Amino acid sequence: MYRKHVASWKSQLVLLGLFLILGFSLFNMQVINGERYLAISENNYVRIVKINPLRGNIFDRKYREIASNTSSDNLHFTLSRLRDSHRLAQFISANFDIDSLSVLKIIHDNRFRKYHDISLVKGLTYEKLVEIAERMNEFPSLKFKSEYVRQYSYPNHFTGHTGPVSESEYEIYKDKGYSLNSEIGKNGLEKQYEELLHGTAGFQLIQVDATGKSLEFLKHNLYKPALNGKDLILSVDNDLQNYIRKIFPAKEKGAVVVMDVRTGGILAYVSMPEFDPNVYSSAISKPVWESMINNPDKPMLDRISNGTYPPGSIFKMITASLALEAGLITPETKMTECTGGLQVGDRFFGCWYAAGHGRLSVSDAIKYSCDVFFYDVSLLIELDDMKRFTEQNFLTMKTGVDLPTERRGFFPDERWYIENYGRYTGIIGPKVNLSIGQGELLITPLEFCAYYSALANDGIWQQPHFLEEIIDQERVPVRDYENRRLPLSEETVKLLQHALDRTVNERWGTGAGAKVAGVKVCGKTGSAENHMGDETHAWFAGYAEWEEPEIAFVVFVENGGHGGAKAAPLASELVTFYDLLRTNDPQNYHHLLKGNSED
Repeated sequence: MYRKHVASWKSQLVLLGLFLILGFSLFNMQVINGERYLAISENNYVRIVKINPLRGNIFDRKYREIASNTSSDNLHFTLSRLRDSHRLAQFISANFDIDSLSVLKIIHDNRFRKYHDISLVKGLTYEKLVEIAERMNEFPSLKFKSEYVRQYSYPNHFTGHTGPVSESEYEIYKDKGYSLNSEIGKNGLEKQYEELLHGTAGFQLIQVDATGKSLEFLKHNLYKPALNGKDLILSVDNDLQNYIRKIFPAKEKGAVVVMDVRTGGILAYVSMPEFDPNVYSSAISKPVWESMINNPDKPMLDRISNGTYPPGSIFKMITASLALEAGLITPETKMTECTGGLQVGDRFFGCWYAAGHGRLSVSDAIKYSCDVFFYDVSLLIELDDMKRFTEQNFLTMKTGVDLPTERRGFFPDERWYIENYGRYTGIIGPKVNLSIGQGELLITPLEFCAYYSALANDGIWQQPHFLEEIIDQERVPVRDYENRRLPLSEETVKLLQHALDRTVNERWGTGAGAKVAGVKVCGKTGSAENHMGDETHAWFAGYAEWEEPEIAFVVFVENGGHGGAKAAPLASELVTFYDLLRTNDPQNYHHLLKGNSED
């Protein structure tokens, strides 16, 4: 009995000792060394490491790169290893063109992402990388990472560019696998087709120790590979694009857009001055950014789909076809004799040819671009009917091109004049001006390219677009672009086509500068007065045909002077080059690209 009591007492003593040791251990971990063990526990756990997908490439119609990915050495920081945020901000500011307040803002914005690698600087040069590496021991939160950044083959206004996701964008895309470190399309095709190009992120579960080193316990499971973004094939032809960039007059502003009449695909899209999206591949310094946005030539402006301008005489086709379709004139009708102008009320409206054209038919009036003929026709038309008919021809309307931003043109109606100039304002004078593409009328070059393409295509208007195919295991054509019909009879379309042919290919036609031997070029010149300078805007809009019409184009030079002298010869050059391009033999045309900055 005594031995049993002693054994029981000893057992209780051992248990008490164990409880005391356990209690002391808990007190030590939770109270005495609580903060230390908390830090260790926070650093020893399973993390989800995101595997970013590779962004899809963008190719031209011949599978040549336009936008691709290139390796870049970037500088990141990890918040959990940051000792002194102000000292880090000063260090970064002293070595890169980033002010310290911006660095502190990045740190603050990512304050809850303690174990993530946060991007600070992209595109480090080798010299800068070596220089920074010598002091990395002073800043344990910094680390280098080799990543991919976007690279563009040539300056342009259609690809857009990528950049770090903003807070508002993150809210939209966070449920689709995006992180606050993700790159996202900011404008252009990069934004339009973001979800196709981005791909799907993968992940890996890893267990790390206090230093962040993987313990490799989970290396054989819980891994999902990233799915790279889809590649896009555009209708753009890089050679045609680069040739137009080369021949566009130096230091001039303007635009050239070329469409495939048969499909609506955009073959070239050149807005000048050029804009190089590669500037966004690394941090943009404040002086560089200010020079870009304050440049009076507005290099960031896409003049093709976001620039609106008075069109001048290339609009006369609308006035002519409205009068024909409404039965106000016939192909044989000859209006008031042109003696150099027309008196309307107490105002004299001059013709560009002061000596006068005489009495002309509508086809002759288009060929010689006689203003008086269209002045006279406008007196038979109601202003609101002119506006309505213009919109029915898909002018002053968005084309629906596959870009995230597009401006529409503008056509004032009677109500607009009353609201802006008073109820007693005259309408006849403004209407006379509008009939020849002057006054308050504004249209984008892209709208007119689609219109002239429709004239070439026997009245079938096709939606302008860039994307032709998506590469998803195999090449998948895109076929959901819209076709519509202009509100024109077959007879009117044929008359307009014949008049445009005469304008270029007959003697004294105003578009003779666009003529090309062996190719039938049809088109119309325009010289539009504007408030932007003393010189008129120079326009040429038209199309070219071989066995059938193939390309339509608009050439526009801001304050370039006369369309026949400035824009038409550029149209001739681009058609001549395209004629060689059709042979599909680079030896026939590559010599014309020599001297281009991209060669």
